[in-house]
Amino acid sequence: MSSDLFAPLALASGSVLPNRIAKAAMEENLAGDGQLPDERLLRLYRRWSRGGTGLLITGNVMVHAEALTGPAGVVLDVDSPLEPFTQWARAAKSGGAAVWMQINHPGRQVFAEMPGVAWGPSAIRVDIGRQSKRLARPVAMTEQQIAATVARFADTARLAEKAGFDGVEIHAAHGYLLSQFLSPLSNVRTDRWGGSLENRARLLLEVVRRVRAAVGSQFAVAVKLNSADFQRGGFELADAQRVIDMLAPLGVDLVELSGGSYESPAMSGRPADGRTKAREAYFLDLAAELVRSSPLPIMLTGGIARRPVAEEALAAGVAVVGMGSALAVNPDLPKLWHAGADAEVRLAPVRIKNKALASAAGMSRIKHQLRLLAQDRPTSPGVNPLLAFLRDTLTRRRTLRRYRSWLTAR
Repeated sequence: MSSDLFAPLALASGSVLPNRIAKAAMEENLAGDGQLPDERLLRLYRRWSRGGTGLLITGNVMVHAEALTGPAGVVLDVDSPLEPFTQWARAAKSGGAAVWMQINHPGRQVFAEMPGVAWGPSAIRVDIGRQSKRLARPVAMTEQQIAATVARFADTARLAEKAGFDGVEIHAAHGYLLSQFLSPLSNVRTDRWGGSLENRARLLLEVVRRVRAAVGSQFAVAVKLNSADFQRGGFELADAQRVIDMLAPLGVDLVELSGGSYESPAMSGRPADGRTKAREAYFLDLAAELVRSSPLPIMLTGGIARRPVAEEALAAGVAVVGMGSALAVNPDLPKLWHAGADAEVRLAPVRIKNKALASAAGMSRIKHQLRLLAQDRPTSPGVNPLLAFLRDTLTRRRTLRRYRSWLTAR
């Protein structure tokens, strides 16, 4: 692999990324009426596209209108009008970046206040301690529900290609549905979807096969996978290695490595078992181990905000460096690095003892930056995370009422 951040990367599908820097998916929570992208998302992605990032991966686009991670989530299914998504893809590519749509189903990671469904491989509720009752109690999926979900992923991928996106990333990390099936903690089924890793990986592999068959040969298909769940007895590094081997023959272009879930928010640097270092590039050590044997190019995301750290990841064999929070604060980092500037982003730590609340407040601080960028306003990295969380809560109540009305009328 090239150690040059600004070297292009040709993928197996034939698509080419302009450089090795990706804007990793962040949940924008900026859907407009009808759970559709509106001018705010268009402005946000135009801004990122002109900042020099080679690949833009959207935040969650949900494949099931009745299963959203939050009430302001974007939905793309067979009933969605395509033109807003065509405009979104056009805006994201306006500065020369490639754009992939991250497609997802939350499974059991749905808040109790949300209408719709809460499904999981097994009827095991998310455990975040005293706050657990805020999450819905899931029901174990039937064979029919599993089959319908596979079809939904394929439909969304096909529509994303039709709208002008360059690829999709199938979200199988962070404790969402496909990740839930992979984990022996949340998947205790005794049928063909549970038990051995081969069975627990079956849903992800079926989704990948159907998506690959639904899109053109030059349309990129990527998978976001946990390097580990960071919970004792959960999905581990050796499991990730075996799943990557299973994905390799299925036409996957890239695997993005991250880690954690609502129960163990390692993706924000706060794992439940304390195994990631409190430093930049949270998952670099794990990625370096996987890179040595991986038959697929690896993208690493988590805590990268400085060029030397990004170059360290490339030197370890990572093909693409993903950044989220840093590009929410300064969308021009790649352009500045390319010009030789020693630019970086440093965010003050969130000093809240409860890990779940600290993670939520940290994400609210980032969402605040996204809303500012979507209004063409300067970012405000010094905003108080707890204040951002409270504002987020008020916004959530308003968008929840709108989502309920939309879902009832649909």
